[in-house]
This record gives sequence, structure tokens and C-alpha cells, in this order.
Amino acid sequence: MKTFLSLGSNLGDKRRHIRRAIQKIEAQVGHVIRQSALYTTEPWGFSSPNSFVNAVVCVETMLTPFELLAATQDIERQMGRTQKSSGGIYHDRVIDIDILLYDDLVVDTPELKIPHPLMLQRDFVMIPLKEIMDESTHPHGL
Repeated sequence: MKTFLSLGSNLGDKRRHIRRAIQKIEAQVGHVIRQSALYTTEPWGFSSPNSFVNAVVCVETMLTPFELLAATQDIERQMGRTQKSSGGIYHDRVIDIDILLYDDLVVDTPELKIPHPLMLQRDFVMIPLKEIMDESTHPHGL
């Protein structure tokens, strides 16, 4: 299965954190077949003096969507993320990994929503996502 993951960091050596997260995704999730450029962006949904570095990767995985969620959350914890955003309240973070798309699957549970429900509102997601999507991988009419 192909999945697209969004990565963001706004603390410490942000570019290094993104590179390290991609290495961990390769080791724990599956083969990273495409990676966007790194984009510097302003915080979205909260105020912070720290800009973000964002990227999107396309990964071939054998994990189910819920196994993928557990793996990405584990990577976040390994990298020092202690607080997950919830209820629309966001915080500075070493790393954030969001599942954007998983083939053409739709998941709508309290724990996991695919496609990511806010991705169309976020240029820091859509610009790198469109950069690495080819015509054969444009699910959901993107």
C-alpha cells in the first residue's frame, strides 16, 4: 500500500529532525519512495515564535492504517514528542507525523481519519504533497 505522511518540526535542529524521522519511517514503516523538498512555514492554528520545517513523504508499507498510526506515534515518542495536539489546541513540537492518505482508503474513527480532515486547509501540507504526487497516485480528486 502507498501512504502519504506529512512531517513537521519547529523545535531545535528542525531539518535534522525531519531527516531523522524519515530514516525512522524507512526502518519502521516501509520504503520511502518519494520525498518532497523541505519547506519553511509559519505555525498554523497557534502562535509561536518558532517557524516550522515541513515535508511530505510517500511510503510503501505493509502496515494496516492502525498499525501505521501506532508506528508514527512511536516514532514521535522516540524523537522526544511528549504532548500530542488534540481538540484543536496545538503546541511547539520536535516532530509531528500525520497520515494524509492511505491508497484510496477512507477511515473515519475517533482515533484515525483518512484522508486527513484538515489537509486541504493547510498549504504546508498541500504544496509538498502535490510536489510528489504523480497522476497515478491522485486519490480523492486532489
